[in-house]
Amino acid sequence: MHLAFLLTSLLVVAAPGTGVLLTMAAGLARGPRGAVIAALGCTLGIVPHVLMAVSGLAALLHASAFAFQAVKLAGVGYLLYLARRIWRGQGALRLQPDESPRSDLQVIRHAMLANLLNPKLSMFFVAFLPQFVGHGDANPAGTMLGLSAVFMGMTFGVFVLYGAFAAKARSHILTRPKVLSWMHRSFAAAFIALGVKLAWAQR
Repeated sequence: MHLAFLLTSLLVVAAPGTGVLLTMAAGLARGPRGAVIAALGCTLGIVPHVLMAVSGLAALLHASAFAFQAVKLAGVGYLLYLARRIWRGQGALRLQPDESPRSDLQVIRHAMLANLLNPKLSMFFVAFLPQFVGHGDANPAGTMLGLSAVFMGMTFGVFVLYGAFAAKARSHILTRPKVLSWMHRSFAAAFIALGVKLAWAQR
């Protein structure tokens, strides 16, 4: 395993983004278990990007300005939708206690969609993974899948840590209405900022 791959992957995974915010919101709302569920959803959301990269579809997305813009705008819209829901204290990611089993699926769905509608993630796999596949590799697809599995494992582990950190502050936040209101606004603003950043993203 290339050390450069591990270090770069760690930097990409640990950088605050949509997945980190979703996992922390779930940790605040539902504790450590909720954080693990959200981290799982974010990790599962990577699978389609991996399959696209291995099959070459991501390269097509990169080459097609229309396809890239379509996915990007869908991602921006979804981030703004999440921001609106959190601002109003609605949905599976609201920062309030919620132990409903059904909400587990809702959290996973939100997390998967947020990663699925991020075209930059596909670009990452197209530009990054092939650098660590040798020209003489007899099974390049298998190698890329193996590297992707490592990346996904790192994603899950790092996101769980973020969520666990947020879960520790859960009791201090949920029992203070003013702090809770501030957290709602902060998370909503962060999602809006990510949406704006994605809207300006180029191929």
